[in-house]
Amino acid sequence: MKPDAAPELKSRLERFLADGAHGDMTWLESTAERRASPLALWPDSRTIIMLGMNYGPDDDPLAVLKERTRAAISVYAKGDDYHDLIKSRLKELARWLTVNAGGDVKVFVDTAAVMEKPLAARGGLGWQGKHTNLVSRHYGSWLFLGSIFTTLDLPADSAEPDSCGSCRACLDICPTAAFPAPYQLDPRRCISYLTIEHKGPIPSDLRAAIGNRIYGCDDCLAVCPWNKFASRGREAKLEARDALRAPRLADLARLDDAQFRALFAKTSVKRTGRDRFVRNVLIAIGNSGDTTLAAEAERLLGDASPLVRGAAVWALSRLLPREDLAVLSRRVRDPDAQVQREWDAALA
Repeated sequence: MKPDAAPELKSRLERFLADGAHGDMTWLESTAERRASPLALWPDSRTIIMLGMNYGPDDDPLAVLKERTRAAISVYAKGDDYHDLIKSRLKELARWLTVNAGGDVKVFVDTAAVMEKPLAARGGLGWQGKHTNLVSRHYGSWLFLGSIFTTLDLPADSAEPDSCGSCRACLDICPTAAFPAPYQLDPRRCISYLTIEHKGPIPSDLRAAIGNRIYGCDDCLAVCPWNKFASRGREAKLEARDALRAPRLADLARLDDAQFRALFAKTSVKRTGRDRFVRNVLIAIGNSGDTTLAAEAERLLGDASPLVRGAAVWALSRLLPREDLAVLSRRVRDPDAQVQREWDAALA
């Protein structure tokens, strides 16, 4: 596709940022000028080659949601971090291109200021579904994206037509009603945003809907009917690690920083940091309905992180009788104002 094939990207991005929909994702605002147009990112580019890598799961991503004492981790994050793998593959292909056809090249994965999904749709890889993610006729919703920018003037492929039809499966399954309308996502309500990007306490009115999802959410992807044509991913490094398929919440709640880093080494999960991760685990513990997990939350009332302590209070408010919670609150005096607000809300 040509770099100027999607001129509407600029106005769409500006509207998104003006609405404040990016939340804590400040990098979207700081890179807005380059993100709005591929030519702003690299003026010399004449063609963009969009590529996808299949990461189709080998099981049903929704099955773990019924196991309330275990953690649901998004499919893409259970194996090695895809960024490094895809970038190395893109570089291999880019080298082949320059050897055989000349020109200069640059490769980008999704850490760069590239609006990959709409560009991939224009390039014929699929279409942006009502859940705003790319849908492929051949791989369903399970595609990692990357791009090669080149100074070569290559022929453009045709865009893939939208084939969602009247289906609303992805919209209707969303636990937090993050889609105000088809083809529109409010990231501030999205569980993937809340558990990965959001840095503070998760809004109280959304916590119950998160269930046991501790890193990301696959619901809108997993229910897409086009997944009937999807196949299991063949890249060994992206396969789910056994330890991350359905880990016990009790085990995850006990991770200190070193243990967290060791368990999630070379995965995407590591970038959230231990404190945000344990915050998520405590939300899941609060949603588990298992009173035996109250001991894990109570132990974390003494954690060094106010973020963790506040989540522990909420978890206990869901698992303990109010009288027991009141006794505990008198024994634990927290100096942090946000944590104290959690106590006040729990006892109100």
